[in-house]
Amino acid sequence: MFFNALQLEFKPRYEWAFGEKIAHPETTARAESILTAVAEAHEDFELREPSKIPAGALRGLHSLQLLNLYATAEQIPEDTDFYPTVFPKLKRGEGDPNNIRQAGAFCFDSGTPLNAKTLSAATWSAACARSAATSLRKGAKLAYALSRPPGHHAQRDLFGGYCYFNNSGVAAKVLRRAGRVVVLDIDFHHGNGTQSLFLRDDKVLTISLHGDPREYFPFFCGFASEVGEAKGRGYNMNLVLESKIDGAHYIKALEAHAVPAIEAFEPDYLVLAAGLDAYERDPIGDFKLSTEDFFRVGERIGSLGIPVAAIQEGGYFTEHLGRNAVALLRGLRAGLGLAD
Repeated sequence: MFFNALQLEFKPRYEWAFGEKIAHPETTARAESILTAVAEAHEDFELREPSKIPAGALRGLHSLQLLNLYATAEQIPEDTDFYPTVFPKLKRGEGDPNNIRQAGAFCFDSGTPLNAKTLSAATWSAACARSAATSLRKGAKLAYALSRPPGHHAQRDLFGGYCYFNNSGVAAKVLRRAGRVVVLDIDFHHGNGTQSLFLRDDKVLTISLHGDPREYFPFFCGFASEVGEAKGRGYNMNLVLESKIDGAHYIKALEAHAVPAIEAFEPDYLVLAAGLDAYERDPIGDFKLSTEDFFRVGERIGSLGIPVAAIQEGGYFTEHLGRNAVALLRGLRAGLGLAD
């Protein structure tokens, strides 16, 4: 398990959601809940510091303008957040990343703030994902990145959905250099950023199981008709699941659609975008998975026998987030045959 304490210094206070100012769900309590649960299950986990991520690894995935914007945000006064609220119709990349007031040119919502700690926390979050992927290339069968803030909504030149760098994409890029990669996203929300990064890539299969994007974020993508483009056509799968689906039916969908696609692709590595907001008590999800269901989901994924880099994404019922993460990881261990 990889984590750096600097990821806790980023503390967004609120977000604007459909015109309302609400407490921000992506708090430090998320990572703290997982850290506490992992400490209690210390016999199953080894907490490690991630290696610093080279600047080139981020430039290879995200635009220079986006990186410059995050650097500009470091000049925001302490304890102050900047929320993009103006979203101009410009050609991609035409905003001025040196002017924080033009941040809306690089963002697609008003709930993802910038402040002086954004770049540091997001960089270490990406570093966790890169270290997890690197450990797989060195022979590990399972590695977990406690990546916070999350990443699967971040695109090459856009941030949003509480995401700044695409952590699952970082892991996939590392592993792609050594073989074929499947990114399996089990977050309740569609991984629009990850899809966009690999939409034309036939060496990375992206599969996302999520709530109906007509009703839930990101709203404008995540439909079954999005199957990839150019040589990547046929290498993107979106499984839109019914509202309030329980664990048994969730696993049936996984078994019926995702598993055959993964087996046909014959990947060397699996990146699991491990969102846990499919939980029955999650405040911004609408599925009904229990803690035990997360174990079973992990066990089935692990039973594929593919080395797994699990990258933390969503999950916002913080009281139970840690135990859900441990359940998923223990399921992966059992499926991979790593459990004692």
